[in-house]
Amino acid sequence: MDPDPDPPAVPFGALDAKKNSRGGSGDLGAVLAGGRGSRLDGAKPTADLAGRPLISYPLAALAAAGIEPFVVAKPSTDLRGRPLARQTGLRTTAIGMPGQRTTTTALGEVEIVTEPAEPTHPLVGIVAALRHAGRPLVVLGCDFPCAPPALLRALAEAPDPLVVPAPGGEPQPLMARWSPELLPRLEIALSREEPLRRTVSALAPRLLDDAELARFCDPIRAFFNVNTPDDLARAAALVA
Repeated sequence: MDPDPDPPAVPFGALDAKKNSRGGSGDLGAVLAGGRGSRLDGAKPTADLAGRPLISYPLAALAAAGIEPFVVAKPSTDLRGRPLARQTGLRTTAIGMPGQRTTTTALGEVEIVTEPAEPTHPLVGIVAALRHAGRPLVVLGCDFPCAPPALLRALAEAPDPLVVPAPGGEPQPLMARWSPELLPRLEIALSREEPLRRTVSALAPRLLDDAELARFCDPIRAFFNVNTPDDLARAAALVA
């Protein structure tokens, strides 16, 4: 299904203007890059997809949605080996030492926030992003090369504390809107290393079903994520 070239906004309500992590106003998005990526030799964010690093696609999608992106990664994650700026119009700061946060002042830079080295769990990145931003934001996994800007825009504008797309009835919490008011419960879940989907279910999110998602995208394409070399080959056809 082809998305509407100019899809109407989901009636989620207006977004309150607040300061972002750089001290300005606007919407924020966190690209999570702290996973092991073992099936891609531990280099998922910088895996080559059609001549560009994989992480450049979600960064570009957020920027196209008018959302200022930053990256959350482990201290050991190497994002410097590939030029994230190529064909994205975005530049990156260098990764600091463990526990160090970069600062950004130049227009177009991408801030890189380091999450704790352990454990390796998606909630580590989500909690780190919310603590850093101090406000609601769109969370997006680095392995979603086809994330639709129109959907990301709708998530940014939602008033609900947790909004999760659920194509085919399967919640996708790594392309979702998260709010800092959830932090106490997220931190408890993280201390137990609770499965992310169990945590999401307990938080009673607003779920976006296929009918709502179809206003923005083809859900099968939008939620295709890359975990293996075969996935990279399939993704290359999708982004061509």
